[in-house]
Amino acid sequence: METVDVIIPVYKPDSGFLELIKRLRMQTVQVNQIILMNTEQKYLDRLLYGTTLERQVHNITVRHLSKREFDHGRTRNQGVRLSKADVFVMMTQDAMPADEYLIERLLAHLRQENVAVSYARQLPTEKSGEIERYTRRFNYPEKSCVKTKEDLPKLGIKTFFCSNVCAAYDRETFDKLGGFVNHTIFNEDMLYAAKAVEAGWGIAYAAEACVYHAHNYTHRQQFHRNFDLGVSQADHPEVFAKYPSESEGIRMVKGLVAHLRQKGMRNKIPYVIVQSAFKYAGYLCGKHYRRLPRRLVVAMASNKEYFS
Repeated sequence: METVDVIIPVYKPDSGFLELIKRLRMQTVQVNQIILMNTEQKYLDRLLYGTTLERQVHNITVRHLSKREFDHGRTRNQGVRLSKADVFVMMTQDAMPADEYLIERLLAHLRQENVAVSYARQLPTEKSGEIERYTRRFNYPEKSCVKTKEDLPKLGIKTFFCSNVCAAYDRETFDKLGGFVNHTIFNEDMLYAAKAVEAGWGIAYAAEACVYHAHNYTHRQQFHRNFDLGVSQADHPEVFAKYPSESEGIRMVKGLVAHLRQKGMRNKIPYVIVQSAFKYAGYLCGKHYRRLPRRLVVAMASNKEYFS
């Protein structure tokens, strides 16, 4: 019987993180080990102090690192090296399993022929507004699929779409492909997926495997996040130059505006336009970050340590 570990990068966790651990322990497929790659020990210690989780460490491994040491690719690779399992599931600390079948369903899709990774569907939370709900439906539809090299002419960059908010990886295939890019500001999951697809593997989207995950970013936060996205694309032209993502973003905004009109929410359209402007400005600055002064680049970045 194959073993499964869960690897979670952690930074300033809140009480919801305790619920995540609880739900992982209630899965129909037993989690062998939960590996926490924790940035800045004091924040995790503060959360766990006096809780039952502080004493229930039989299947939890914690590795502490400083903020300067954190890297989206390298930190996850370090977590993988701590695992001996046949399959590891990457998660983020703010993803919440919708039920006890999450890992079971991820594994079912991962075990299809020639699949390297399967990723979960992200559902909006109770606090999500209509804009966030539409965005989740756009990126995470109801129907499962397996994306391969043959889909590139039709899907373009979406062929490589895969999210480490919750995704299961076959360890043997992961090692053969060389793991995640070691130094990356963002998009380590898509870069790995692109490498897998180009090598002949499939990327499975498991629509029945669900996590609740949503953000309510401010315009400024959207700018910083999309700046990092642009930097990632500039640093990896081997993927993103061949399959640009701009058209997919435009398609989503057009669909969202039409959806809001249909729902009688025209008053939200100006917000979408302003938000889209911040996103695109951040993305454009990130794409051309090498032309900008270093001090300005660091100020614009969400992940400032990438440039240290």
